[in-house]
Amino acid sequence: MKESREIIKKPMTERTEIERPYNIDIPAQPGGYGGYRELYAQEGMQLGDYWRAIRKRLWLVIGLTVLITTLTAIYMARRPNIYQATATVQVDLEQTNPDLVTSERRVSVTNPDPAYFNTQLQLLTSETLLRRAVKELNLDSNKDFQLAKAEESTSAWRSLLKTIGLASEVKKKEEKTLGDSGSSTAGEELAEAIRLAPFIEIIRKNLTVEPVRESRATVKDTRLINVSFRHSNSELAASVVNGIAEVFTKQNQEKRSGTSKKTSDFLDERIADLQSQIKSDEIKLAELKRSSGIINLDEQSTIVLQRLEGLNKQLLDSENSRKNAEAQFNAVRNSPDQLNSLAEAEVIRFTTERENDMRSLRTRVTEQVTQLRAEREKLLVEFQSTSAEVQEVDKKIETLNNGLKEIQDKNEKDLKEFRTRASQTILDNLRTKYVQSKGQEDKVRSAFNEQYNQAQSQNGAAINIRLLEQNLDANKGFLKDLNQQQSSNIIVSQGSDNNISIAEIAIPPEIPIAPRRLMTVFAALLLSTLFGAGLALFLEYLDDTIHSTEEVESLLQLPALAAIPTIDSMPKRRLLLVGNTGEEQEPKGNTELLINNDPRSSLAEAYRQLRTSILLSTAGHAPKSLLVTSSLPAEGKTTTAVNTAISLAQTGAKVLVIDADMRRPRLHSVFGISNAQGLSTILSSAMNEAEILATVQYEEDAKLHLLPSGPIPPNPAELIGSEQMTNFLKVMQDNFTHVVVDSPPIASFTDGVLIASMVDGVILVVHSGKSSRQVVRRARQFLQDVGAKVLGVVLNNVNLRSQNDYYYYQTYYQRDYYRHDDEGQ
Repeated sequence: MKESREIIKKPMTERTEIERPYNIDIPAQPGGYGGYRELYAQEGMQLGDYWRAIRKRLWLVIGLTVLITTLTAIYMARRPNIYQATATVQVDLEQTNPDLVTSERRVSVTNPDPAYFNTQLQLLTSETLLRRAVKELNLDSNKDFQLAKAEESTSAWRSLLKTIGLASEVKKKEEKTLGDSGSSTAGEELAEAIRLAPFIEIIRKNLTVEPVRESRATVKDTRLINVSFRHSNSELAASVVNGIAEVFTKQNQEKRSGTSKKTSDFLDERIADLQSQIKSDEIKLAELKRSSGIINLDEQSTIVLQRLEGLNKQLLDSENSRKNAEAQFNAVRNSPDQLNSLAEAEVIRFTTERENDMRSLRTRVTEQVTQLRAEREKLLVEFQSTSAEVQEVDKKIETLNNGLKEIQDKNEKDLKEFRTRASQTILDNLRTKYVQSKGQEDKVRSAFNEQYNQAQSQNGAAINIRLLEQNLDANKGFLKDLNQQQSSNIIVSQGSDNNISIAEIAIPPEIPIAPRRLMTVFAALLLSTLFGAGLALFLEYLDDTIHSTEEVESLLQLPALAAIPTIDSMPKRRLLLVGNTGEEQEPKGNTELLINNDPRSSLAEAYRQLRTSILLSTAGHAPKSLLVTSSLPAEGKTTTAVNTAISLAQTGAKVLVIDADMRRPRLHSVFGISNAQGLSTILSSAMNEAEILATVQYEEDAKLHLLPSGPIPPNPAELIGSEQMTNFLKVMQDNFTHVVVDSPPIASFTDGVLIASMVDGVILVVHSGKSSRQVVRRARQFLQDVGAKVLGVVLNNVNLRSQNDYYYYQTYYQRDYYRHDDEGQ
């Protein structure tokens, strides 16, 4: 006993230094409750724990679910219906109608390029195409698009961009680009593009361009493109999609006929020049005939005139040839598209010729190889495969195959070289043709001038008339040829089919594709429920307090002796005695002595359950001395001690309640007795047993013997840890059946720990929803360090309305039981 007392008298700081961390399992002390470690210890939270945590905050989960779901439903109800219209565009390979092309102009323009289809996909969303669609459909004056533009400019995102300066920088950049434009035409086009940019952006946001793929066993590509547009107006959506498809096909047709248009423009210009020249020559001829008086020339013309006529005709032909060669050379040199087209045609022609040559060559080589192999088979009948005759045949076959391969390689190399230099070769050929035509013209002009000088001595007027007539005839013939070429070019350009067409137009849809109101509301309901449950679990994780007896037994490895309900959570009991009014009545008297005021309440039943647990807590006999303490103040230890003593006294036992809290005593105020003398008086003076017993007061109503704390001493811990306290408890145990001691909180003061080593059992009071797990675990550690026998834990102030179903049905059973009992009286 002396050694244990020395341990007790150690200062609090020294005892806390040897404390073990709370997360380390503490071995069961002798007389402890190690069995609870195996029965109730669980690793992590179980499914039932999750459900209890959610049910504890069920109204929070329901409130969040209802709030978020309602807001989502209101938001989805206010959103307009979105319709999607879809048109299908077919993109075929580029090709010319072969029936409309003459043999001189027949060129294959088939384009097997795999990137062609992807290029058309990109062109469908290009700004140029969308800008043209906006202008042709007058979308810039459409009310819906005007409203969408206004909303876009006043949106929160746009305002944020303006705040950080991004929107203003873009505007300045556009203005700078507009100011730097070189010509007025380019400036107008740029200004138009900037004005239509918001409408293009609106279309692009809601436009979807996807290739159509057939997906069955495998994914098969097609040449179809689905163009879809989403808008709240179904008719406008269909109109926009059809407009974009029509503009796309029209633009492709214009691009295909672009080269023919250039040729047609050139021919129109040459025809106009010739017509003007012919008209001028006819007027000059008429004036010359009128002024000279010559109506017709003599059929007998001189040799000089005949030669001059021939040279004049040659000069006209060479001059026209030079002009055509010059015009063709300049047109090709200044038009890369036309140059590429001519180069591609030459490549195709060259490839076709080489393929025909190779086809015939392969045929001849194959026939020769077949003959040699047949000859080899015949030789193998008479000779071995290693013989000179057979090897000579093999060598011939190998020579033929190698020669064919070399020719194929050479053709491929020639094709690559020809493809590389095709454009330059065409330019060189046209330039050479032009230079040769000019040289020929100069040569003929020189001869004509010489012959003309010889004919000057002859009839000048007749010569001039004949020359003018020849000039007119030549120009008229050349004009006829140009008109024929112009007609042929128009037929080819207009008669060729457009390789891009509209396969299916869009019709205004009747069923909206968005918003999916019901699905969104259901998703909001599910997500809000999960969020509420997660928030409840998170709050439960942050909650460090103890709420249930299961948590007590799992955390402290101690039995839960009883769960004391709160006064507010107790159901009002309807008095059903004979002659009563049947009105609900509240308990009367001191609220800390409810067991005496309402003995049939659930609160009184809980204390009776606690009494039973105490009486059965030790083997052989009930504990004589009992300490009721808590880890922190205001956890209900005094109320628990008093009502526990009353419940023990109801069995007929002689029970003494000692107020050992000499710091904040409350026993005298609960019973309204004097605190002039008490425990501090006994411990601070030498009193015999009779004098000690004379200090004890008796409460008639509660049938309890009471010993208040007495005057508050300056050193309560010294008095509690003295030898006098040990002797005093022995005297009280000899004279009373049960001694119930109320002590200060053990986590704050050492008084309770000192008393715990002197009594037969300790009851630890835990406030439900208030006591911290760490603090309660620390209090248990203090008691186990001094070897105190902890009988169990009392969970005080339990809210029956929020606890497990066990407490609810227990209360309901008691209330229903007493109701039937009252009815039977």
